[in-house]
Amino acid sequence: MIQALHFKDEKSDKFWFVETLDCEMMVNYGKTGTTGKYEIKEFETNEDCEKEALKLINSKKKKGYKEFPEFNRENRYYFDDEECGLNPLTSHPVFRKYFSDDIYYDCGDEEAPFGSDEGNDALYELQEAIQKKKKIDFFDFPRVIIEEIWEMCYLAPNPEQTDEELKTQAKLKFDGLSGDQIILQSDQVILATAFGQIKITGKIDKNLLELALKSLNRIDRLNRLIWNWNKEESTYYIETMRKDLLKYKEDLEK
Repeated sequence: MIQALHFKDEKSDKFWFVETLDCEMMVNYGKTGTTGKYEIKEFETNEDCEKEALKLINSKKKKGYKEFPEFNRENRYYFDDEECGLNPLTSHPVFRKYFSDDIYYDCGDEEAPFGSDEGNDALYELQEAIQKKKKIDFFDFPRVIIEEIWEMCYLAPNPEQTDEELKTQAKLKFDGLSGDQIILQSDQVILATAFGQIKITGKIDKNLLELALKSLNRIDRLNRLIWNWNKEESTYYIETMRKDLLKYKEDLEK
């Protein structure tokens, strides 16, 4: 169920939007023209969820809310409910279309885009910057997070770097941390920023997209050169993210 409603009188101008997915219901509401607030509620059954959504819709209409055909789901920013965390319902429809695998909503697995501490923190920094309406260079934002906010070393992926050069870099020390840790952190932040931009806005800086693909390739190389991944195929996470990004890129370029 999807329904957008609008209320306007001499004192207020506000919207109310509800969407259900399986046993979950998302409500987005606030002053018209703003992002508003997002809330997620979970029910025991799909039927209970739909029933509650319909009840809320009818209640709003009794209070004077009317249908809101001008409400554009595509032209909005999406932010997760802080109490519920990552959720498809609080992700841009474009993100939900191309990035539907559970890994994109996993907040605990180190290999998931937002599952590591670095990935989760990067998403938070990106969300904060967008909410505060800061001017953002999305391509440069991973560096800003690591160098300017965290005051750590940022190592962007370099496809021309040989395997031996990468292995040497991985063994160096940067601010007391091993090179492979710093490289992985850089790639995790790049990926979280790339997927985060799509998740929130439905769009991506094309240079950031290319950077994310380079980061996936570098993590794959580190897996094989440093962390003893000896299978012919890449890890499930890398393969999934690469496949989905390339599909998104292909459609973006049409």
